[in-house]
Amino acid sequence: MPRDPLASITTHATPQTQRIPGRTDQVRNAAGGYVYPKDTWTRLEDFLILGTTGGTYYVGEDKLTAENAGLLFQAIAEDGPRVVQLLTDISTARPPRAPKNRPALFALAACHAKGDAATRQAAKDALRKVARTTDHLSTWFGYLKNLGGKQTSRGTAPVVGSALRNAISGWFLAADVDDVAFRACKAMQRKTPNGEAFHLRDALRIAHPNRRRGAGSRQLLDALDRRVLLGWITGNVPDDFARDELPVVDKFLTAKAVTTPEQAVRIVTEARVPWEFLPDAMLREAIVWDALVDTIGMTALLRNLARMTRLGTLKPLGDATRRAVARLTDAGAVHRARIHPMDAWLALRVYASGRSQPNPRADVHTWKPVPAILDALEETYDLAFGTVEPSGKRLLVAVDSSGSMSGTHYTIGPVIVGGSPIGSPYEVGCAMAVTLARIEKGNVHVIDVDTTVHTSKVTPRTNLREIASWRPSGGGTDLSLPFAYAQRERLEVDGFVVFTDNETWAGRSHPSQALTTYRGSINAGARTIVAAMTATGHSIGDPHDDGVLNIAGMDASLPLVVNGFIRG
Repeated sequence: MPRDPLASITTHATPQTQRIPGRTDQVRNAAGGYVYPKDTWTRLEDFLILGTTGGTYYVGEDKLTAENAGLLFQAIAEDGPRVVQLLTDISTARPPRAPKNRPALFALAACHAKGDAATRQAAKDALRKVARTTDHLSTWFGYLKNLGGKQTSRGTAPVVGSALRNAISGWFLAADVDDVAFRACKAMQRKTPNGEAFHLRDALRIAHPNRRRGAGSRQLLDALDRRVLLGWITGNVPDDFARDELPVVDKFLTAKAVTTPEQAVRIVTEARVPWEFLPDAMLREAIVWDALVDTIGMTALLRNLARMTRLGTLKPLGDATRRAVARLTDAGAVHRARIHPMDAWLALRVYASGRSQPNPRADVHTWKPVPAILDALEETYDLAFGTVEPSGKRLLVAVDSSGSMSGTHYTIGPVIVGGSPIGSPYEVGCAMAVTLARIEKGNVHVIDVDTTVHTSKVTPRTNLREIASWRPSGGGTDLSLPFAYAQRERLEVDGFVVFTDNETWAGRSHPSQALTTYRGSINAGARTIVAAMTATGHSIGDPHDDGVLNIAGMDASLPLVVNGFIRG
């Protein structure tokens, strides 16, 4: 009997290199498989959390960045104030949802440059919330010049109008005067993303806050300390007068006059002078860092653990080590400091490596990691997610271990940070899986998938340091496997969590088809969370399925979202 070609058409099992019959909404991913496009706002959220640094295995950094920038402009045209609200929520969340603030600053600059009047007003009001440091402000200003500036004989200049003046004025006027003074003393000058010098003095000359007409601005400028601060920044108020009116400036000038480690320790411990104000020479002294262990901010502590170990401040059984461990494992302090889990993960990776080289021309720094600090950093990582109660549900967590998740030419975030690698998407996915396993305790089973299912090493007891030595299986990608595996093994799970770049192509059926089959035979209410590790704009999750949720894989709120969504 001749073969009937129509019999090969089915909605139950379609090769991933073909569209599911009737699903004209599917798009082709970079690997040649068909997946579902994400909506504008989900894609924008991915961009704001994941960024585009390094590109992906299939898509270069420049192309990925251009695609996400185009998406951003589309979203601004559709609903600019909504864009501002979303980027503000992500940037200011506690814990912060994104490991880096630059995508939010870029989006804010785009809203100011490309938005309508309502969008620009919202962007103006958001600047002081999103740009919380001089570095943030200079980054935003550089992006703004690129997006809305004008070409001159000397480069690109900002288009100065009332919107820009009001936005920058708000940065200087809205915050408490001591906060602004601290920002200024900590960093009076930074560079824009293009490497141009940006000085707060120049920002004030653009803003002219003394000319603002609003009643609130007049009231703020009537205060002597505010006028003194702004005058000191622009160089119109002498140091002696400024220090008499502003305690922060007094501490800054006192710190700059320090010439011995003993003086530095005294002003840090007695006068509570911020460490950022000390001369560089004092920050090469072990005795100074012994005093700073108790006073520097949590983020600064994370970033300087290697330096303190190299100088001998941190050592096994040392008192400074004990105090550092106490701070790193203080849940309240971690939460107040807005530590993102990836900050703790990076600190752990860098510290455990025992080696860094900030740039190719710099000297290589080495140190011997202190085990107690490594253990404390593991706890910092867990604490950074906040308090999350177990859901009590059964979860199958699948980490995509295919070649595109482990490519050595790109990583999540910069390839090298401070001279040390942060790791591949596969490693970050495993680290997130460890967190879910620890929270849910015995209710999580983790697998690796490429074109077959592999046993994962992840358990609630997994040491995060181990992950750096793991090697993914590599090969092709078939993301129908988590659901097919659960059906074949008759696993009754309440939810699936898949960490992936969504570049699936190798399966004989689509992931959404395999999920439907699983629900039909094992658990009709099983839900799925697809955690994207790259901002590529597509997903294996069917957008018409209310039981499927897309989320950025490095979102610090992921455990809480998993808990709530799987519970229904």
